[in-house]
Amino acid sequence: MKSDRISARQFQADGSFAGRLQKLVREVVVPYQYGILNDSVSGAEKSHAVENIRLAARKNTGEDVPPEAFYGMIFQDSDVAKWIEAAAYTLIATGRDEALESEVDGIVDLYAASQHEDGYVNSYFTVKAPGREWTNLREAHELYCGGHMIEAAAAYYEATGKRKLLDVMCRFADCAYDEFMHRNTRGVPGHPEIELALMKLSRATGEKRYAALAKHFIDQRGQAPNYFVEEEKGRGWNVWQGSAELDTDYTQSTLPVREQKDAVGHAVRAVYLYTGMADVAKETGDETLLSACRALWESITRRRMYVTGGIGSTGIGEAFTVDYHLPNDTVYAETCASIGLMFFAKKMLENEHRGEYGDVMERAFYNTVLAGMQLDGTKFFYVNPLEVVPGISGVAVTHRDDLPERPGWYACACCPPNVARCVASLGVYAYSENETTLFADLFVGGTVETKKGLSLCCETQFPHGGAVKYTVSGAGEMTFAVRIPAWSKKAALNVNGEAVDLATAVKDGYAYLTRDWRDGDKVELSLDMAPRFVYADPKVAADSGKAAVQMGALVYCAEGADNGEVLPLSVDTSVPPQALPFDAALLGGVVPVEARGFRAEPAAALYSDEPPKQTPCAIRMIPYYAWANRGLHEMRVWLPAR
Repeated sequence: MKSDRISARQFQADGSFAGRLQKLVREVVVPYQYGILNDSVSGAEKSHAVENIRLAARKNTGEDVPPEAFYGMIFQDSDVAKWIEAAAYTLIATGRDEALESEVDGIVDLYAASQHEDGYVNSYFTVKAPGREWTNLREAHELYCGGHMIEAAAAYYEATGKRKLLDVMCRFADCAYDEFMHRNTRGVPGHPEIELALMKLSRATGEKRYAALAKHFIDQRGQAPNYFVEEEKGRGWNVWQGSAELDTDYTQSTLPVREQKDAVGHAVRAVYLYTGMADVAKETGDETLLSACRALWESITRRRMYVTGGIGSTGIGEAFTVDYHLPNDTVYAETCASIGLMFFAKKMLENEHRGEYGDVMERAFYNTVLAGMQLDGTKFFYVNPLEVVPGISGVAVTHRDDLPERPGWYACACCPPNVARCVASLGVYAYSENETTLFADLFVGGTVETKKGLSLCCETQFPHGGAVKYTVSGAGEMTFAVRIPAWSKKAALNVNGEAVDLATAVKDGYAYLTRDWRDGDKVELSLDMAPRFVYADPKVAADSGKAAVQMGALVYCAEGADNGEVLPLSVDTSVPPQALPFDAALLGGVVPVEARGFRAEPAAALYSDEPPKQTPCAIRMIPYYAWANRGLHEMRVWLPAR
């Protein structure tokens, strides 16, 4: 199959920023989440996810298991799947581990034991709704859960060579193929995900039928008459009590995918779908599908995305709303949605290497995705606000979703294991490779092995420093393409000390270096890391008259731990913000930024005909990803500008 994707095995992180994150995932996050999924962490939200699979295995072997024994969301299996995938990538990133593999193998054995003779596998339907399989695709998440477990199976096979879970999921995919290519040829998943997973399975096994099924689901979505309308007429049951009337935008089924122009509905479902679309477009050379992906990309990134790479501006349907509606204090910006945006960006890069895809992938990861996990790896954000006020955020009925502190877990826990698998597999997003060219899409310290036999060692302190050095091991002819981020107003690149003319070397945001490489050759990139003010399009009402601060890829915020009350602060944009020295003891090691500004004095009344007195002050800011790690405080990304 066509793919510019590198395998996880081709990259090994060093001890810099990404390597430390992966070490945290291996040593803290994966064990913590295993405990959660097995209900052995005291005080945490009950999961029951592994127990559900155990119950399904028991019932599948003839035991009497009552339907009410199932606990949790209908998609509870997917939490386990994402955890397995995270564990698999940590085995690649940090080395094989018999104890961890034993934990994974135990769950795989249970999951295999719960599989039906025809290949179907899903704990909810086995325990709670037997006989209703495939009858409620709109709500039931069977294909979503199956997709996540397919991804887990492919990753675990890559990590260990063990085929048991891969074989289980091939049987499930065969079952789905028979159902949707032969019996119910109009059925499509309510929650897209399996499309991108089937493409991974096709690559892992060489079986082209799985890619054909992915394309089939994409081609059928949105065709008239709407499948979900027809399905509801005959099924006679709902997953959720009081199920809402069908919202075709929510399910991305208002139009066939090639006619869709605006990103609408549930944000995670949307970007998972777009990722599958872009992957199928790459595999088949379908220009109409790729053209639709470009239009949807522009809809998101030019009109419906936060400065932090967050997407989905409302909790009502966890959804996109309309162009330029980007409120800061009632934003949803689900962590999973930004992870899905990374997936979409990566697949667009594999279709056409343009710097804007790498820029957005980087923005999403270093801001919203990392903000989704506490620095100690044991608490997580589902929703990622850009402004919080304790007493209002998480309390007022309009702000219930926008919590000022991270909980330890959720009843709907899709985000925590998603962050874990994303961080553990970061190397896959850092590089791409085709027949002629290795692309550096992100700046991540570590070593990448190319398919041509060369390797490149990247040394960098990014995202806190802008120096990036690549050292070549081996020899041979190859093109090395390095992304030059749009945020770097000045950049310098040299090879073995000789300056590269970026005016001629850069195409679509990448500097292309073609040469006969020799062992020890060095490529050095210097990026402009000067902190700067950024401003929103005037159409974004929430940010009118405001400014945010960005340094490199990092968006900054003002937090009460450094400034006391944040709401009275305004920033003086006539004085450029300044980077302070790197502080290794602060928030795991960050570069604080200081801006000049003003503090409004408290008012004597709720309203007054006198403007508040303004006192000059310094405003200390930290990277957005590190907020809410020092207790309960006010926080703002966008500050009034004076």
